[in-house]
Amino acid sequence: MLTIILLTAGYALMGAGIGAGIVAIGAGLGIGRIGGQAMEAIARQPEAAGKIQGAMLIIAALIEVVSLFAAVICLLIALNIAEIA
Repeated sequence: MLTIILLTAGYALMGAGIGAGIVAIGAGLGIGRIGGQAMEAIARQPEAAGKIQGAMLIIAALIEVVSLFAAVICLLIALNIAEIA
C-alpha cells in the first residue's frame, strides 16, 4: 500500500514538473510570436507603431499572468503531494 502511495505521489510530482515546463515553453512561444508579428506590423505601418506597441505589451502581460498562474498551480500541486507522501 505504501509503495502505491509513493508511486502515485511520484507521478504527481513528475506531472507538476512537466506541466510547469510546458507552461514556460508556451509562454515563451506566445510572447515571441507576439513580438515578431508586432515588428512586422510596425515595419508595414510605421505611423501606427504606438498603438501596435501598446497592444503588444498588454497582450504580453496577459500571457505572463496566465503562465504565472499555471506555474503557481503546478507548484501548489507539487507541494501538496510532497506533504502527503
